[in-house]
Amino acid sequence: MLIHYCDPKDKSKTTTIELADGAKATDLIEKFNLRAPHQGLAALINGKARDLSTPLHDNDTISFYSFDDAEGKEVFWHTSAHVLAQAILRKFPQAKPTIGPPIENGFYYDFADLTISESDLEAIEEEMQKICEENYKSERSVFASKQEALERFKDNRYKVELINSFDDSELTGYTQGEFFDLCRGPHLASLGKIKAVKILKTSGAYWRGDSKNAMLTRIYGISFPDRKLLKEYLHNLEEAKKRDHKVLGPKLDLFSFHEEAPGIPFIHPKGMIIWNRLIDYWRSCHMRAGYLEIKTPTILIKDLWERSGHWQNYHQNMFVTTQEDREFAIKPMNCPGAMLFFKEKNHSYRELPLRLAEIGHVHRFEPSGSLSGLFRVRSFHQDDAHVFLQLSDVQDEILRILKLLDEIYSTFGLTYELALSTRPDKQTIGSDEAWEITTNGLRSALEAHGKTFKINEGDGAFYGPKIDIYIHDAMGRAWQCGTIQLDMSLPERFELEYTAADGTRQRPILLHRALLGSFERFFGSLIEFYVGKFPLWLNPAQVRLVAVATRHVDYAREVQQAIASCGFIVDLDDSNESVSKKIREAQMLQYNYILTIGDQEVTNKTIALRTRDNVVHGEISVATFLEKIEDERNTKALKSPF
Repeated sequence: MLIHYCDPKDKSKTTTIELADGAKATDLIEKFNLRAPHQGLAALINGKARDLSTPLHDNDTISFYSFDDAEGKEVFWHTSAHVLAQAILRKFPQAKPTIGPPIENGFYYDFADLTISESDLEAIEEEMQKICEENYKSERSVFASKQEALERFKDNRYKVELINSFDDSELTGYTQGEFFDLCRGPHLASLGKIKAVKILKTSGAYWRGDSKNAMLTRIYGISFPDRKLLKEYLHNLEEAKKRDHKVLGPKLDLFSFHEEAPGIPFIHPKGMIIWNRLIDYWRSCHMRAGYLEIKTPTILIKDLWERSGHWQNYHQNMFVTTQEDREFAIKPMNCPGAMLFFKEKNHSYRELPLRLAEIGHVHRFEPSGSLSGLFRVRSFHQDDAHVFLQLSDVQDEILRILKLLDEIYSTFGLTYELALSTRPDKQTIGSDEAWEITTNGLRSALEAHGKTFKINEGDGAFYGPKIDIYIHDAMGRAWQCGTIQLDMSLPERFELEYTAADGTRQRPILLHRALLGSFERFFGSLIEFYVGKFPLWLNPAQVRLVAVATRHVDYAREVQQAIASCGFIVDLDDSNESVSKKIREAQMLQYNYILTIGDQEVTNKTIALRTRDNVVHGEISVATFLEKIEDERNTKALKSPF
């Protein structure tokens, strides 16, 4: 039989190979020597992920996943979750395994009837490593019926509930050694590919994420095909702890959270300095780009949300209230308000594209377990825009937005990647034709932009496809912030029209767009990206003067006044502490510049300059210092000129 083999390193290269009838994917693994731990983790056969034990048929197209592929990691970590469950049952036979999926970094498994502490984790980890060294094969089996599956798991009510929730499609399980679990797969062919494992933490988790259900014990872990990769990952975890905005933010007095407003941040005075500068910069960029700024109401009636489709598709995430026998909702999105604004008057094609920008304060109910500092909150400010345009304008407008995106992100020193997210499988609004037009419009614009992008199948909004923007932090992690979405549904639902060039009334295309995503999340990202060492133009701690002794204070105040008059934030430490302690405190608070004033500086009318990286630049005139930092601020430079 003939098999069409795609090179895993370059899937555009296809080779036709002749194999004996009855050959399996493993035969190709041997033929192309893809036996290293990170190679040949699972097969992609005719577009579907399969085990390596899968038999091949004439004219099949096959490729292989490696650990470099997201799909390869998923197979690797899903198999590892089964290893964790096997280890738990060896150590704690009374435990009931429930579910154990792969996640973005690693995997977890939830167990009922299990109580453990941090002191147990090392022994569990050692047992996992032992199981991997035993190198069991993963063997897939198919249940003859749902009843057979129910009988097999009759002593585990959680598995029984899962089985009963499945439709009549094929039910499968996997065996490795003495352990058997319900699973769709695919899995690694053998456990020996797992060379390094680490149990990361344990926590509680409700069955199926519902607080009405039983509390389970969740164990998180990660695994790799190479011990070096685990070492690098653990190093990055430590680096991430140093950058954690949830720690740095309160330490630098930027924001806080309180139980009285769960998931809603308090921004402190120093944080407001950064906040306002971000908004000022955002406004200046958008004015130059031809946007008009609007502000729409925070609370709107239920009828509006039904009309927009949010009530049917997003109601569970909305805060609602009843007043005077009418239901209202606090807006989770700004779109309907912009629709009402557009509908206020007649529009001509000459006005299009009409670009409306809004810093909209929105609220979304997020489960308490998903809240995470500024990254996941219940109240945030979206740097939103709604652009009304003709279909012929779509590509040019998206290219304009991507150009603006480049300008904004480069100012902060951020790199990013793009993804096209397509129609979800369920709960969408709009016709198939509209989805096809908008998806192709986004795809064409991305291709014209020339920057590589990936496809996120089924990850679009309920009303349209979107371009997701992921920023990279200093550790290479990706954070989804901005988004660009095309929508033909809301203009239809709100019966929006404009007068076309031929005098007919036409429906505009709507483009939703947020470049920072939310100011809160972007703020948190910047804290981690800069590790609290903000560039001068953003920093609420720009200059600190350190008076060596009381006799130097008067001159220090003169210098403070001169610097403050140029619009800089400058304060004076005239305490009785030692100079070294004063300098150390200023460095910990991440002041860009620390200016020491002693006898020589008073005599020469100068300052002694030290930057926050603890480099001493020595004596300098106040005028020279101001000239350099004014240029640094005005150009929004990322690095000090000294």
